[in-house]
Amino acid sequence: MSDSHPVDVRTHVKAYIIVFAALLGLTALTVSVAMLHLSTGEAVIIALFIASIKGSLVACFFMHLLSEKRLIPILLAFTVFFFFALLLLPTAEVFSRGG
Repeated sequence: MSDSHPVDVRTHVKAYIIVFAALLGLTALTVSVAMLHLSTGEAVIIALFIASIKGSLVACFFMHLLSEKRLIPILLAFTVFFFFALLLLPTAEVFSRGG
C-alpha cells in the first residue's frame, strides 16, 4: 500500500496539530480584535491580514502546496496577482475620477 514509516506519519501529524493550534489562536485573535473599539477600516485591514495568514496556513499544509512541484505554486501566484489586479483596476479608475 504505502511506504510511510511510523516516524514520518508522526512528523506529519505533529505538523498538522501545530497548524491546527495556530489556526485556533488566530481565530481567537480575530475575535479579540473584533471586540476592540477600532474604526471600521482598521478592523477590516487587521481582520483581512489575519485571514490571509490563516488561508496561507491552510493552503500550505492542508492542501499540501509546500510539497507540490513548482508549477502549481507559480500558477497560484499568477492567480493571486491577477485577482488583485482585477480588484484594484476599478478602484484606481474611481479614484482617478475624483470620487
